[in-house]
Amino acid sequence: MSDGANKHAVGALDAAQAKVEQVVDEARDELEKRPSATSAAHCRRAEPIRDDTARRSMVARARSGGMAYSFSQNDAPMLLELGPAMTGTDSSDAVSGSTTPVPQPGESSDVADLEESLRELAALVTGGLGLQDVLTHVATFAVGAIPGADGAGVTLLSADRKVDDVQVLAASHPFVSEVDEIQYSTLNEGPCITAALERRTVRSGSLGGEKMWPRFGPRVGRLGIHSALSLPLLIDDRAVGAINVYAREKDAFDDRAAELGELFATPAAVAVHNAQILAQAQELTAQLQTALSRRPIIDQAIGILRGRSGGSAEEAFGKLREISQADHVKLVDVAQHIVEEAVRRARARHAQS
Repeated sequence: MSDGANKHAVGALDAAQAKVEQVVDEARDELEKRPSATSAAHCRRAEPIRDDTARRSMVARARSGGMAYSFSQNDAPMLLELGPAMTGTDSSDAVSGSTTPVPQPGESSDVADLEESLRELAALVTGGLGLQDVLTHVATFAVGAIPGADGAGVTLLSADRKVDDVQVLAASHPFVSEVDEIQYSTLNEGPCITAALERRTVRSGSLGGEKMWPRFGPRVGRLGIHSALSLPLLIDDRAVGAINVYAREKDAFDDRAAELGELFATPAAVAVHNAQILAQAQELTAQLQTALSRRPIIDQAIGILRGRSGGSAEEAFGKLREISQADHVKLVDVAQHIVEEAVRRARARHAQS
């Protein structure tokens, strides 16, 4: 590769990495704004949010992150109904807006785990890793980011983004590879396919009895995998892949796990997409370099054929192509044979003279 091409590749990689870091920072900001799981209305099992449900969710969010929320007088009936056991404070204080919520056990560590996974994701330099390695790292980071996860996989769709055309699969653990093999190769049915096709988060806490995937669910349940959370990897509202998270326990992924997963999936989508683009660029560069290295031998064969027939370069190249297609041999191999045969004959004539 030329110096100019090297500089261009490095510049593109730096820009891609900067984009990942930007989206990671945005995810961290969003995490600070949403200290706990909001109601995952877009998840398959969620029901429409009613006004009282929304207000209850505000209380839960305030408690989970140790951040104060101000509540209006309209919220008084709900707060009085929930009482001190729910809000962690006196109900009159809650109505006046002076509440200091109490974090739920384990939720602070969940946030810390997500932040650590985001830091690792931001530090992932795709230029030094192959596409498969990048996806494997992302899958491993997902396990750390999503509470309850025993393993995770990353699915990358082909460039035309057909859901049934998987380009690369990567897994954090061997059992994930087995599950995804069943999903894609054996049954063509499962949570990741649904997540990518419908561009939404899907989950199940009892795969053995899951009606949405009547073949996949029971088969995976017999392997001891009972919970699944699948998150689409979206770029401009287009699915470039999905993250599949699995657990052996039933009902392992709640609303909070879904939200933390979605916060992780946003920068993960950028990292995965950048890695795919970089891999495609590297492949194209390799193809061009191969073509350039083969061009001299093809030009030599064209010259030999022109010397024999007196035809044009286009006619000689057409002859090479005809031989290649008729014999089912690569054009460069046909050219190599013609050149080597011409050299052999020339040496034989020289030896006789």
